[in-house]
Amino acid sequence: MQSTPQPSDGPSSTAPSATPPRGTLPSIDLPLPPPGTMGPPAEYPRLRRECPVAWLQDADAPSWFVSRYDDVRAVIGDPRLVRPSVNGWSFMPEQDRPDGMELITMMEMEGPRHTALRRALSGAFSARSVRRRLPRIRRSAERLLDEFADGGAPGDLIAGYTEPFPLLVVCESVGIPYEDRDYYLPMADAALGALLTVEEARRVTPLLRDYVRSLIVQRRRAPADDILGDLVRRCDRGELDEESVLSFGLSMLVAGYRTTTMFLSDAVLALLADPDQYVRLRDDRGLLPGAVEEFLRYVPAMNGVVVLQATEDFELGGQTIRAGDAVLPALASANRDETVFDEPERLDVCRRPNPHIAFGRGPHNCIGAHLARAELTVGLETLLDRFPHLRLAEGHSPTWDDASPSKSPLTLPVSW
Repeated sequence: MQSTPQPSDGPSSTAPSATPPRGTLPSIDLPLPPPGTMGPPAEYPRLRRECPVAWLQDADAPSWFVSRYDDVRAVIGDPRLVRPSVNGWSFMPEQDRPDGMELITMMEMEGPRHTALRRALSGAFSARSVRRRLPRIRRSAERLLDEFADGGAPGDLIAGYTEPFPLLVVCESVGIPYEDRDYYLPMADAALGALLTVEEARRVTPLLRDYVRSLIVQRRRAPADDILGDLVRRCDRGELDEESVLSFGLSMLVAGYRTTTMFLSDAVLALLADPDQYVRLRDDRGLLPGAVEEFLRYVPAMNGVVVLQATEDFELGGQTIRAGDAVLPALASANRDETVFDEPERLDVCRRPNPHIAFGRGPHNCIGAHLARAELTVGLETLLDRFPHLRLAEGHSPTWDDASPSKSPLTLPVSW
């Protein structure tokens, strides 16, 4: 995930103007969820009807906001659109571009190197491989919930469970030391939150790169049976270059767990806000696989924070996208499109069919989709088992970061 592009600290005569082109529909501000909620933004239905490809007036770079399902689905698989790094846009003034220190994750990689890395990872992230890891994932969830319960009620489920659980799973699978989290998490969040902290994202990029490089060195000194260790061995055999291995490590630090954290937190909150749904899943676990797909559709975690960049001119929704323009497909809006989903604003754990696009599509579709589904499934199932009477804590409310377009609660006080 990335945030709305802000490629420079101020106006520059060499950067393209963000003035709306003549003849376009009215420009819009970046839609944000109502304060104190996960959203989605209230403007989404109107945008889908009246202005599905809208000029985003607040961005420092020329940017388009795309809200309709068919358009979003098209652009996330369009080879004319690429993912720029959060701190290295091609239209930045030359003097402002980072010198060899762009934060390149798998989402920004293109061409043969990207293909080779995905091929090397295909086995580790396959459905079969994830199924083999399910008992270990379950043990991690149980251990965290036991520790959470020992703290007594009410307790903050975010800090105690939905935040550490996806991170712990990724760390154990990939080979990132969980005990280093206080060092790398603030930097990873700064890189992910470039909407508000462009300079901070640039500052932490070399630190994150150095940290992942140190993990690669450790794997060479002490080979390990984890995903990072396998990639280092492939690199030493000449199947991958080291920069590709570094990009994978950055992917896992910056976005590999955070999206799952947001989906799990919002899914739990949605269930607790509708206790009948919680009881329904608690008493009929056969509904859980379909419920996970519904949470992936319903939870509006991806409120327009995917950023693509056009490599050539093309038409979209009656608008002319110019080479260099940013395009922000709002997956959260597409997954609530009333022309695709019946009663899209209603959480329906039995929804069929459910053609959501939470994991994207095309060559950059989420390689960790099987693992993310497993984390959501095990995370919810273990919670239902351990706390069959879980409820929102009386007299306490979730807290939110209302400035962020990526919304999940910062705290979630619960009792049981």
